[in-house]
Amino acid sequence: MIGLSVTPPFLKSGVIEIIFYDFEVFKEDWLAVFIDVTCRKEYVIVNDPDKLKALYEANIKDIWVGFNNRHYDQYIMKGILLGMNPKRINDWIILEEREGWQFSRAFNRVPMINYDVMPNPPIGLKTMEGFLGSNIKETGVPFDINRKLTKAEIEETIKYCRHDVEQTIKIFLEKIDEFNAMHGIVQAFPKMVSLSNIGDSEARITAKVLGCVKQDFNDEFDYFFLPCLRLNKYKYVQDWFEQKRQEALEMDLVHMDKYDKKLWYKSQNLETIVAGIPHSFGFGGLHGAESKPIHKTGQILHVDVNNYYPSMLIAWGLVTRTATNDNYTLMYKTRKSMKAKQIAAAKSGNKEEAKNWKKAQLPYKKMLNALSGGMKDETNPAYDPRNNNCMCINGQLMLLDLIEHLEAVPGFELIQSNTDGLIIWIPDTDEAFEMVDDICWEWEQRCSTECCSILLELDNISEIYQKDVNNYLWVGSDGSVERIGAYVKELSATDNDLPILNKALVEYMVHKTPVEQTINQCDDLIMFQKIVKLSDKYDWVEHEHCTPVITNTGKRVIKKVYEYPEKVRYSYKSYRVFASNCQDDGRLLKRKKVKPKGEKFGNTPDHCFICNDDVCGVKAPQTLDKSWYIDLAKKRLKQFGITA
Repeated sequence: MIGLSVTPPFLKSGVIEIIFYDFEVFKEDWLAVFIDVTCRKEYVIVNDPDKLKALYEANIKDIWVGFNNRHYDQYIMKGILLGMNPKRINDWIILEEREGWQFSRAFNRVPMINYDVMPNPPIGLKTMEGFLGSNIKETGVPFDINRKLTKAEIEETIKYCRHDVEQTIKIFLEKIDEFNAMHGIVQAFPKMVSLSNIGDSEARITAKVLGCVKQDFNDEFDYFFLPCLRLNKYKYVQDWFEQKRQEALEMDLVHMDKYDKKLWYKSQNLETIVAGIPHSFGFGGLHGAESKPIHKTGQILHVDVNNYYPSMLIAWGLVTRTATNDNYTLMYKTRKSMKAKQIAAAKSGNKEEAKNWKKAQLPYKKMLNALSGGMKDETNPAYDPRNNNCMCINGQLMLLDLIEHLEAVPGFELIQSNTDGLIIWIPDTDEAFEMVDDICWEWEQRCSTECCSILLELDNISEIYQKDVNNYLWVGSDGSVERIGAYVKELSATDNDLPILNKALVEYMVHKTPVEQTINQCDDLIMFQKIVKLSDKYDWVEHEHCTPVITNTGKRVIKKVYEYPEKVRYSYKSYRVFASNCQDDGRLLKRKKVKPKGEKFGNTPDHCFICNDDVCGVKAPQTLDKSWYIDLAKKRLKQFGITA
């Protein structure tokens, strides 16, 4: 019937009750759709504050889940319950681009446990629906109607509002591990947080678990260097950070406007050569990779620092000074114990138990990693920028220290450096490996303390393809595959853009399967989708769609130019685009009123068709131009240094 065909497993116990909801607001009307997945009931409320109040009071202790409800829907609902005009709140948030909580302090009098499924960084609901393969057609009822809606317009708006709530449920279920992680935090630390905190950001709920009390230390640039460092050849990098410290202190940067401070941070970068490859150092992290693509086999090692930042924070006493308890260390030890059980289960062949222990770690992993961001956020009680600077700077220098010592290995090559590890190539000899192992052990001894060990893991890689430091794929000696970057990462149902290309690239790199074979053998239309969205900078969309006028240009190389005298105009925001082999299908263009010509959406073909209907289970039509995807796959492989 509504939203779900079965009750989700996490709701069967009846402990957690969830209501999914969405509001639509017009000048003279408002409406909302609520789906109670526990009781399997739907509530549609149109311009009826009393009905809304009754529903709210009957479910005041439940979790209200929406898409962007943290910033929008909860304030519309609270405003209506308080007798406010929802249109004024809507315009405050949408048109004036201000935060909902700034509209009125009275919102605090209406308690709601809200959980927002919108990802961070934000992605629009229609785009997410597009990734899922769902219908992304939009309502024909404009939100700027300057009158009461007709009965037909209300019915159409209810239809699309219901669709958005149902899609929110789908997205929630796809990301259920994230919800379970937040709920796991509440269960693990009941004295510090409650269910009402489940909608908080990871950094904010972490601050509550640590009992953080906001303080102003005014020592952001009094960062220091750890005594474990043993830099010689690359000591100038440490000296550069010291120069930046002196510069910031002389400018009294700590008391400057936060935007000026942010601009200063962004502008501080040291570009240099380390171990023969370009590196960038700054206040965010370390990045180093060859400017040209790399494909290597042989004895390749991933030298990974295990839980780098959390380990360093504990080892060197850099956990935020605003914390009033030792829960951070408790989280660290708990996760470490769980990981040991996961590894033991995996070694014994119990995959299900290993999977469960991996999931159990997620709440602790999220909190451990979220603290570093909270320490740099002025609005977070965990705010401690000096300790954050100490962590980031020393983290880079300690890895640089490791590289300097590894250069002593004959034949050593550095493939890449990143924030928490290295990828290196060494001669395939026992002597070379033992030298690396000894150097890593010595580094661990220097960098660890009695409070916490900082340990390295050496993963054997049999083959690596690298476009740059952010885009690479490797095959482990055990057959495992690590995929990093937009071109090769494993796509999920909520991140499903041109999935056939990722599959084709990975199949080629791992199994040497020709991209033509992967693409031509696939007939699932959703695998070929490209989702695009019209930004607010543009006014409408045009699709070149008619019999084209074809002219030939060039003398030595003849090129066909297609001119489309007719165009179909659309006002939708989101589009699902496919390559077309039909000449009548042209480009999809973004249009501005002030410009006579449109601009083609990026990464879309010159000949395309649109399908905003549900494409789940739909087979590819004859008009799908698979050759466009094959050509694009080969272009992307070329960026990895591969000529397929």
